[in-house]
Amino acid sequence: MTSARAALRRSGGALLLALLGAAAHAADALAPGAREGDLIFREGTEAVSAAVMAVDRGAYSHVGMLVGQPGSWRVVHATPSEVRGRPDGVVVDTLAFFTDARRSRRHAVYHVQAGDDARRRAVGLALSMRGRPFRIADPAGTYCTELVWKAWRDAGLDLEVRFTPLALPLMPGRYLLPSDLLASPRLRPLAQDVLLPAGS
Repeated sequence: MTSARAALRRSGGALLLALLGAAAHAADALAPGAREGDLIFREGTEAVSAAVMAVDRGAYSHVGMLVGQPGSWRVVHATPSEVRGRPDGVVVDTLAFFTDARRSRRHAVYHVQAGDDARRRAVGLALSMRGRPFRIADPAGTYCTELVWKAWRDAGLDLEVRFTPLALPLMPGRYLLPSDLLASPRLRPLAQDVLLPAGS
């Protein structure tokens, strides 16, 4: 009986590991055709996300750039801190972290139509910004849409976006909103929105 229980525990542990592995793989899966340098948009769950969407009236509040490859995707993005003790700024997170239901209600990947050389440069430039503070209307920092736009611009690709004038208290100016970026003729949706069920 004891050996039977031990065998059951071993088989149960193996099943749990297999399920965890499958879940991790599913969280890291994107639509076929995703490449480094493509953009991943999400509708966030935080109060700041609601504020962005109230101003923008778009479907998304945040964006990052895919880096890595299928099976080990990561996202470089400029964000207020999402990890205790980590400062606001440009960070690199796993895809699973970026799309976790605690931070994302939905997400979608948009392909940037660009050559391989420009793509490599854009990824390198975005990664080189790691550690820069998250700031709005401050040249010493950057924010999510500006980060990916500048990376592609400095890589030689004009995304042909327009900036929206906003009369923000103490910070009036022209800002690149998520919907402004989505309107770029250089972007095309790679897949439909992935909507995460509430409480998942």
